Amino acid sequence: MTTLQYNFADLWDAVAPRVADRTALVCGDDRRTYAELADRVSRLAGWLQARDVERGDFVGVHLTNGIEYLETMLACFSIGAVPVNVNFRYRSGELRHLYGDAGLVGTVIGRTYRPLLDEIRPDLDDLRWALDVDDGASVEVDTNWQEVTPYEDALATATALTEPPERSPDDLYVIYTGGTTGLPKGVVWRQEDAFFSCIGGGDPMRLLGPVSHPDEVLDRIVDGTFVFFPVAPLMHAAGQWTALSWLFAGGTVVLHPGSLDADAIWRACEREGVNVLAVVGDAVVRPLLDAWDEAGGYEVPSLISIGSGGAPLTPSLKDRLMDTLPNVGVVDGFGSSETGAQGAQRLEAGSTVDGVAAFTPYGDQTTVVDPATLERVVPGSGHVGLVARRGHIPLRYHQDPERTAATFVEVDGDRWVLTGDEATVADDGTITLLGRGSVCINTGGEKVHPEEVEAVLKGHEAVRDVVVVGAPDERWGQAVTAVVEPEQGTDLDADALVAHCRQHLAAYKVPRRVVTVPKVERTPAGKADYAWARTTATTES
Repeated sequence: MTTLQYNFADLWDAVAPRVADRTALVCGDDRRTYAELADRVSRLAGWLQARDVERGDFVGVHLTNGIEYLETMLACFSIGAVPVNVNFRYRSGELRHLYGDAGLVGTVIGRTYRPLLDEIRPDLDDLRWALDVDDGASVEVDTNWQEVTPYEDALATATALTEPPERSPDDLYVIYTGGTTGLPKGVVWRQEDAFFSCIGGGDPMRLLGPVSHPDEVLDRIVDGTFVFFPVAPLMHAAGQWTALSWLFAGGTVVLHPGSLDADAIWRACEREGVNVLAVVGDAVVRPLLDAWDEAGGYEVPSLISIGSGGAPLTPSLKDRLMDTLPNVGVVDGFGSSETGAQGAQRLEAGSTVDGVAAFTPYGDQTTVVDPATLERVVPGSGHVGLVARRGHIPLRYHQDPERTAATFVEVDGDRWVLTGDEATVADDGTITLLGRGSVCINTGGEKVHPEEVEAVLKGHEAVRDVVVVGAPDERWGQAVTAVVEPEQGTDLDADALVAHCRQHLAAYKVPRRVVTVPKVERTPAGKADYAWARTTATTES
């Protein structure tokens, strides 16, 4: 018997036969057992190999959530190719950059996005082919490009993969991230490092600890049915990592197709007996709770945990979650595309939630370092430093040596990744996040982290969304300014918001200005668009 490696394709090929009759994926009315999924993955891998897709080639995955997404990822891993997540919210400029920067040799694309691809294709020298996934869209496409094959036709005619290339823990996994500013950039991981840092190391719930040998993954296959529902786009790290972690554990992964529909999500939880629901911050939790209240609740006795990753939950929504579902644990995770999952705050019913974002690290690989010396901050000292991680970290940013050198640094023989998040460390090792140093506001010599003020403002019943920035000010240098989207049907009282903040924040952190907008703009990745907010704050002030 061949010994397993920390390689995604090896792990998939070992787990799938062990649970062949179990349901692997559910998306709407579409279902796949592990055996059915493995067959389709093998045939897609064979099709890619017949198209001369080689180990190390980058292949685009330009899709919304669907079974085809994970089929494509697993098929690429099977032949050593690298699936590249393409944000389906991107427009032509961002897509031109990502497709070109990654050097995609082909792309699996939803028909909805074909016109955008047709627009940028003349600028893409490396792109040779596309697989067209029928998503029901009726759009005009370039019929002169002959290298387009319907996805299902490709699988129907392909020969299953019989001779996979040599595999290695060094095979690449790449996640493109937009961050809060700038064009999308690719974070390049070894699969072994990504296995431990991104997808749990054989421990999806982060309760048992990582495996010590790849063969132990088979011992960790869940007994019976366990259903996981990531309410997150698979184009983002949070969706990919959690879905893969449960597939490697033999669980059932439920996907939500299309735009967010809170009632449909709760109905799927009822129908499929979901055990763990994963969300992405306030943008998902708020409509889920609103739908719950409007419906008078749902029957979800199987649900044991709700986890958030990719964006922090505000304290008011954590409280509301625990009040609504008192028997369900709440896990607020922390991490990034450059670090993997670094830690979490676990809350049970009756827990006290304040306005401070804090997490307990997974192991001793995450810490806080002094930005000048890169020495570890002494716990309990109150000293502010940068969150850092060592051990299983990425190799580099793709084709960006300057950014790589600034983010991945070596100290005394150890490589560290510096996230840019400022934080302090408590006596017990808990890390308290203060926010990104790059968006920190300097007002009268005092530093204000926008995320702290945003969390307090979101606790007010009249605020639906908010971004806090520093607007130019003759006296203070920068004035703390809140750009606020009110709740529908609410008359926003700026003075009431300021009074609310004074109850929770030091005086210098309280917004000096409140700007009301119909809708808060966010980046295609769903993150705060601070550039837009600064322009709005300056224009409207």
